[in-house]
Amino acid sequence: MAKLKITLVRSVIGRPENQRITARTLGLKKTNSHVIQEDTPAIRGMINTISHLVKVEEV
Repeated sequence: MAKLKITLVRSVIGRPENQRITARTLGLKKTNSHVIQEDTPAIRGMINTISHLVKVEEV
């Protein structure tokens, strides 16, 4: 299964609560932090929720 490198490129300050919770659930804590996640429908849904805050690359 493919892996995704997800990088938080914009701050979650001032964003709605559900977007802040989604970023934290993905494992993103600070701006420019990144995590490697499996490419699953659940992860894709979370990325879609905060797509304007993250950069996604396939590893």
